[in-house]
Amino acid sequence: MSGNERIENLKEAFFYKKLDDEKVQCELCPNYCVISSEKTGVCKVRKNIDGKLYSINYGEVSSIALDPIEKKPLFHFYPGSSIISVGTWGCNFRCSFCQNWEISQQRPLYLKRLTPSDLVLIAQEYIHEGNIGIAYTYSEPLVWYEFVYESSKLAKERGLKNVLVTNGYINEEPLSKLLPYIDAMNIDLKAFNNDFYQKVCGGRYEDILRTIELSVNSKVHVEVTTLIVPNGNDNLNELDEEFKVLSSISPDIPLHLSRYHPAYKYNKPQTSIDTLLKAFDLAKKYLNYVYLGNVWNEQYESTYCPKCGSLVIIRRGYDVKIANLDEEGRCKVCNNQILRKS
Repeated sequence: MSGNERIENLKEAFFYKKLDDEKVQCELCPNYCVISSEKTGVCKVRKNIDGKLYSINYGEVSSIALDPIEKKPLFHFYPGSSIISVGTWGCNFRCSFCQNWEISQQRPLYLKRLTPSDLVLIAQEYIHEGNIGIAYTYSEPLVWYEFVYESSKLAKERGLKNVLVTNGYINEEPLSKLLPYIDAMNIDLKAFNNDFYQKVCGGRYEDILRTIELSVNSKVHVEVTTLIVPNGNDNLNELDEEFKVLSSISPDIPLHLSRYHPAYKYNKPQTSIDTLLKAFDLAKKYLNYVYLGNVWNEQYESTYCPKCGSLVIIRRGYDVKIANLDEEGRCKVCNNQILRKS
């Protein structure tokens, strides 16, 4: 099979440089993979073919569904709405507790192929069912960069919202190129401990903090998720530092503290509720909006006004009721702005 025949359905990658006739260096994320001919980087989806780097998962869809926006999770972005959620395969992390390892760590057997136009048309077809746009999720969307960039740009032109559910591990230049087309992000901040990050996931927390800060400063709606893993990232002193730093970026960043369950290579017992409650109380000292995930408790999933304490959004799982918010997203009791209107 000739080189042209092999690559006719692929997309040349953005953000890489040739090192010599055999090797290229990917510059999409801080892994900076040096990739030899016919090899891929850590993400498994960016491949050196004949001295050029290609996105081999371009247009390849592993999952697509209409989801509640709260499932991303996004609690302060069009609450109660739905969004077309779409994912591919591959990831630039290798989290040992990954819940979606079948698509993050390997190429699944069954994939659907879509163009950006196809995806946008699907999203438009579901507007009458409450769909607000497209969420790039399930696997890591940043390693699907070329497809996400082109799809989000087209979706923006059609009046649709774009959401990233991501580990946030991306370099500043590609992030800055993408952000004008992104409306909201849920970013995983997996720990405030680089030993845990590097051994269990890959990467460093400072790189994720930079993504959070750049995105917030670019007026993208950002929510953060930290999965609390027993004897991994649950040290309260480290968590205190995390919450303090997030607050310094913005005390209004909604934080989701999620309960870990055994998955993939991790068989540690699930996180205790006591640990989650201690982390919750600690986070509330710094941040206005803190939620517990994977516990299905209305008290810790609902939204309260940080100024007057009024219950403003009631959540029972994915059942959402707006209780004390006006049409501009302000608390009806004290007029405090809860939701930013975009």
